[in-house]
This record gives sequence, C-alpha cells and structure tokens, in this order.
Amino acid sequence: MSEIVTNENKKLVLASGRAHPELAAEIAEHLGTELLPLDAYDFANGEMYVRPGESVRGKDVFIIQAHPAPMNNWVMEQLLLCDAMKRASARRITVVSPFYPYARQDKKGRGREPISARMIADLYLATGAHRIMSMDLHTSQIQGFFDGPVDHLFAFPILADYIRGRVDVNNVTVVSPDTGRVRVAEQWAERLGGAPLAFVHKSRDLSQPNKAESKTVVGEVEGRVCVLIDDMIDTGGTIAGAVKILKEAGAAEVIIAATHAVFSDPAAERLANSGASEVVVTNTLPLPEEKRFDNLTVLSVAPILANAIREVFEDGSVTSLFDGNA
Repeated sequence: MSEIVTNENKKLVLASGRAHPELAAEIAEHLGTELLPLDAYDFANGEMYVRPGESVRGKDVFIIQAHPAPMNNWVMEQLLLCDAMKRASARRITVVSPFYPYARQDKKGRGREPISARMIADLYLATGAHRIMSMDLHTSQIQGFFDGPVDHLFAFPILADYIRGRVDVNNVTVVSPDTGRVRVAEQWAERLGGAPLAFVHKSRDLSQPNKAESKTVVGEVEGRVCVLIDDMIDTGGTIAGAVKILKEAGAAEVIIAATHAVFSDPAAERLANSGASEVVVTNTLPLPEEKRFDNLTVLSVAPILANAIREVFEDGSVTSLFDGNA
C-alpha cells in the first residue's frame, strides 16, 4: 500500500467499503495512492465482518462509502469500518459519504417522526469519526447535526460546465424543481453567465413516500433550453412531471441535471421516456447497466473528492475549491 506522506510525517490512508469500489479506486488514482487492503465479508445470517489488512496506527484514515440500495447494509459497513479504525489507533477518521444516507429525513414533518439524518451523524460520531465529507446535502442544515467539522462539497461546477459546453448559454433558463432549491439554482445561473431562473410549483403528500405532483411553472421558459436541476432523483416521478410541465409551457428543450442518481424503479424508464433531451448525473452512486439509457450522461466527482481529501489532509482550505461557496 502506498501512502501520501507530508513533511510533518503525517500519513494518509484511503479505505473503501464495498458499495462503490470504482469511485474509490478513481479517487485513489487522482491522489496517487492505493486503497487500504481490507478483509470484508458477510456471515450467513447477514452480519458483516471488516478488518483493515495493514496497520493504520497514527494515520489519517478516509473511509469512502457510497449508499445505494440496500442502503442500511452499506451504512452498517461504514460504521463498522469507523469502529475498526478507531480500535486500530488511527490518528483521525474522516467519513467520506458522497451521498449522505437518510438525508431527506432532516426534520419532523409530523408528530412522532424520527430525525433520521441527525441519528446517522450521531452514529458516525459514536463509532469514531472526527469529520464528515459529503456532497450536495439535501438540506444544508444537516451540517449542524454532526459535532465536528463537515465538508459540504458541490457537484454543480462540473455539471454546469458540462452543460455550458453543450448549449448556447444565452438561451438557457435554470429551473428549480421547487422553491426549496432556488438558492442552488441561483448558483447555477451565475455559473451559466447570468441565466434567468424559473421554478416548478408542486405539492407533496407528507403521509406517502415518493408522492409529489408538479402543477405549474413560474418564470421565462418559452422557446428556451431549460436546465432542470435537483440534488437527487429517486423514482423519477417528480422530475418527469416537471419536464412535462416545461414542455407544455413551450420549452424548446429540457436537460435534467442532478447529483445523486438514486434511480429506484421505475426511474430509468420514466427518465428515458420523459421527453428530456439529456439526463446528466454524477457517479456519487453506482449505476448498474440495467439503470442506464441512451440519453444518460454520467460525470465523475472523483477529482472533487480527491482534491477535498488532499486539502483536509494537508490542513488546507476546502472552501477555496468552490470559490468561497463551500
């Protein structure tokens, strides 16, 4: 195993769970290192076993784990990795969760509900994590759930730069799928040269999961290329409904751009048939072949994560990676 060593003789170690080894390997390549050898397997009854294959004593350990379905398994594996590293005397443990688990459950919408996103932060802390690194949190308030540093990274620079190279920015409108993401839409608009904003009004039934109805669009969309943004796409119903509304309002073209491709069934089918000219996502979550389709583009966030890991390890500035927006 190769390590990054600074002049203070600090040593960086990258460890990865089994959920998305391709992303972890790409991050390691950008950092010029290798992943920590790891023994990891499941017992017949579903219990997991993890053990680092080399000493991590006194080292800065970054534990990378994606959280696709079955999410609970991968959360548990990451917690076990944290505990193993703590008991192996790691100097500092940073949890790298590009897609933060349970992020949608960040508040009580009704009585007697758990605040599951807070519980996840407590579990990370209890198992030895000193720091959390994540990307495009569902809501920024999740940063306050963890009693320690949280690096909130953003994928919109690589998504927006890709789209800027594909369309005429003078004819683009950035569309938020709801009023809650207007602030993110403003950052997108600035990156796309001051593009106008629009948003889709929708209603949601809090008693039913994955149920939201897009109703109307507010803003200038007729004859324009509409870039419909979101942090995640789960079943795809909301975003497909928004595409329909934009098309009915006269949009010349709709491009969907989202960070986290959860793609629970039947998302792939809905998106492929939604009428969007392209669906652009990142690889924060693994995407098997059966969830890919012709007009899907997947961009890598490995360079962003690798640069952030390097800045944290070298006591640099993560904020500087995002022009003051992190």
